[in-house]
Amino acid sequence: MSRPTRGRLARYGFAEGDGGPRAADLLGADGLGLWLADEQEPVDRAAADLLAALSRAADPDLALRQLHRMMETERRTATATGSGVLAALAADPGLRRRLVAVLGASSALGDHLVANPGQWTVLGTAPDGLAPTADGRLDLALAGRLTTATAPVAVLRQAYRLALLRIAAADLTGGRGLEQVMSALSALADATLAAAYEIAVGELPAGTPRPRLAVVAMGKCGGGELNYVSDVDVIFVAATDEDLPAATTVAARLIHVCGLVAWPVDAALRPEGNRGPLVRTLASHLAYYQRWARTWEFQALLKARPAAGDLALAGEWVDALAPLVWRASERPEAVSDVRAMRRRIIDNIPPKELDREIKRGPGGLRDIEFAVQLLQLVHGRGDESLRVPGTVPALRALVTGGYVGRADGEALLRGYRFLRGVEHRLQLQALRRTHTVPTEPAALRWLAAALGYAAIPGRSAVESFRVDWVAHATEVRRLHAKLLYRPLLESVARVPADGLRLTPEAARHRLEILGFADPAGALRHLQALTGGVSRTAAIQRTLLPVLLSEFADAPEPDRGLLNYRQVSDKLGSTPWYLRLLRDSGPVARRLARVLSSSRYAADLLAREPEALRLLAEENELAPRSREVLGDGFAAAAARHADPVEATRAVRALRRRELVRIACADVLSRAGGLAPRPERGAPTGPLADVTRVGTGLSHVTDATLSAALQAVRAAQPKLPGLRFAVIGLGRLGGYESNYLSDADVLFVYDAPAGTAESTASATAHAVAEELRRLLSAPAPDPALGVDADLRPEGRQGPLVRSLAAYAQYYARWSRVWEAQALLRARFVCGDRDLGTEFEAMVDPVRYPADGLTREQIVEIRRIKARVENERLPRGADPATHTKLGRGGLADVEWAVQLLQLRHAGAYPQLRGTRTLDALAAARDAELVDPADAAAMAAGWTLAAQVRNALMLVRGRAGDQLPRHGVELAGVVRLLGADDPGEFLDDYLRTARRSRTAMQRVLES
Repeated sequence: MSRPTRGRLARYGFAEGDGGPRAADLLGADGLGLWLADEQEPVDRAAADLLAALSRAADPDLALRQLHRMMETERRTATATGSGVLAALAADPGLRRRLVAVLGASSALGDHLVANPGQWTVLGTAPDGLAPTADGRLDLALAGRLTTATAPVAVLRQAYRLALLRIAAADLTGGRGLEQVMSALSALADATLAAAYEIAVGELPAGTPRPRLAVVAMGKCGGGELNYVSDVDVIFVAATDEDLPAATTVAARLIHVCGLVAWPVDAALRPEGNRGPLVRTLASHLAYYQRWARTWEFQALLKARPAAGDLALAGEWVDALAPLVWRASERPEAVSDVRAMRRRIIDNIPPKELDREIKRGPGGLRDIEFAVQLLQLVHGRGDESLRVPGTVPALRALVTGGYVGRADGEALLRGYRFLRGVEHRLQLQALRRTHTVPTEPAALRWLAAALGYAAIPGRSAVESFRVDWVAHATEVRRLHAKLLYRPLLESVARVPADGLRLTPEAARHRLEILGFADPAGALRHLQALTGGVSRTAAIQRTLLPVLLSEFADAPEPDRGLLNYRQVSDKLGSTPWYLRLLRDSGPVARRLARVLSSSRYAADLLAREPEALRLLAEENELAPRSREVLGDGFAAAAARHADPVEATRAVRALRRRELVRIACADVLSRAGGLAPRPERGAPTGPLADVTRVGTGLSHVTDATLSAALQAVRAAQPKLPGLRFAVIGLGRLGGYESNYLSDADVLFVYDAPAGTAESTASATAHAVAEELRRLLSAPAPDPALGVDADLRPEGRQGPLVRSLAAYAQYYARWSRVWEAQALLRARFVCGDRDLGTEFEAMVDPVRYPADGLTREQIVEIRRIKARVENERLPRGADPATHTKLGRGGLADVEWAVQLLQLRHAGAYPQLRGTRTLDALAAARDAELVDPADAAAMAAGWTLAAQVRNALMLVRGRAGDQLPRHGVELAGVVRLLGADDPGEFLDDYLRTARRSRTAMQRVLES
């Protein structure tokens, strides 16, 4: 083909086919005969009209290929006559427009027309000049004439495809609007169900009485808003027990027939779901919904309507359940059910598809449907005009009733139409169920063209589509929050509202259904925040719909709102505060998430509200390195000569770092609110625990170092006195939690020529002052400095010289003290002295010959004693994260036993971190890999839960509750969904960890 030919055909939208047939060949003399190769033009006016129609298809090349295949089939089967497809296209402009539109937009329907010659005639213009009817009615007689099939199911399949073909043609050519298309697809579903019902009844054994069986449409079909490819949700209702056997047979056969003909029938919305009987009587349904149904099941009933079978029985069923639907929001469990419904909006979406999901993603169809349905449940109790099944009619009724502003209603309607239009085009292409916008450039170009977008100067069709998509999704997400929460603000604010304000009673009820335990108190907080006509109140009225959405997702919405009010009371008049929340991206939602999820973080922010600036920048939520923290804390201490003031400054910096780490931890599993990890940084539960433990330990190191610097600068000078702080326990292992004390040893070395008593007294004064200043009452959190692990415990001297430590450990130390030294590391003070201490204790904690049998027995005895005596009275050992079965202590004792036995011979075991030592033991084949994995999983999960408990409660606690808001808070913080499933997973993981630990201790 010559270069000019390619250029001429490109003007019609054709492209060379990357190995496929070329447009010139398909159009030329050996193809359709529409293109003169020599003259580079159509053969005649009819050919030019057809080429122009092809150029307007969503995919001109696809339309051309399918048309060529249809012609080949005609020639091969000798079905081409004077009214062949090309002749018909030339004579009937309406047919030409409809058929080409279908061929260019749906490869599946094109394949159907190729496989079924002559069925394209159903798209022809009627003698009266009207387009073919596209209302979803089945024409079984026409299908019988256009196919050789005679079996009822096969004829029904052909009739369904013909009706679908007409609907798609009307949709693609503008002959039907979105609502008409959805209605026609729903009517087609009804007709198909009815036909399948009759086939199933006709197959009953001879003499079987016809059962009274109703098929009730649910979901999108029930709402009259079905899309091209979707499961059709139904519920089957029998009149009496006598009808049940035959009715169940008919229902099962109906499901099978519809699966062969069109789409799967889904009866999972029935009582008890797939575990319940397929068919129930009307009385059985009524009993179930009166006693057992959840709020989401009543939400599903909003769209219930008779579809097929015994329509009178279906209507009776709908009428019987209607009173229960409109009382559902008053049920005690409605709050938890509504929360579950809200979470399901974006649940189970793969992260890589979240931003491309037009149905469940943020700003998608589910946001619109949920907002409309919740408003129906709340207000439909007293306003019967809202009791309509479809989303669009319900939204219009909400606007008419004043529950939604007219501008907002129109914006939501535009968003709904746009998103459903995208969904229809995506599904129509291959008649496959999908809700995800593609990423491939060619697929995006096709989608944009199928939606009617065209390139304009400076912007491609795809870019225009993306602009509209982002605009609609953003507006839908904003209005989703506004519809649910803004009327609450209008009901308490002393400003004119553009919509109908809720009465105080209605506002309280809406807050109650959203999960607020004290709706009257919540209204008072809203009044305080938004009342009046000040600029601050106006900004709060803009922010609070989004914030209330986050609060309502939390297990304790009231606490989130209260914490927000407290922060706002302290910073409300500060110029940058509300501006930051309003203008700085996700800051407001991040703040709401933190305040509603963590008492610990909320308490810290209440003490230093300005720290919320950390939420504005991604890099501000990353823990600081040990060096950066040490330099900053030391500089703050050096600015004050008074050690009290210096320590106060250090503790203020510590508080800010605790805020940083806690907020990052709370947000780490908050979806789009989570700070982006640094490139190459590890992710997952272990990475989270390691990051938090290491970050908190570094903060403690810096705090001790700077405070020691301030204390020594103010103490009487003793030139040459060396003093060091040695970390033990969780501090030594870089496994600190939010409320950990600092377990330490104090060591000194007297200068030459100085009396030991003088050096000891000076070192003791330094240690005492350090402990006093860091634990003194102050606005900032105290840091307990615990030296109880020193030789002889509390009865021994607080401070010892290096030589005294060496003498004690050489002569009197017990095996448990060697075990404690496994985590000993230098923290601050004189580094050389710290290094000397570590070298001095290495032979003690890493014995060259390992442990004697008696020492191993002693460790086991102490472990058993700890379990029996230190577990708090009434604690549940199955869920105690520290001392419970398979928890932190179990794994740590097992690992420390391995270190004491083998670190003398295996230097790789010589580390203070539990999981690093466990991995080294596994690599050295000292522990079975499966046992190592089980213990690592148990330790990691227990550490995660312990941290989450402290964040949720704001106080120390090791017991994971088995129910209640604290369990729900922990589950939410850890990114899980179902508390019951999470608890089961914890118990299972802990059991495996415990079993592995016992094998190590007994080996």
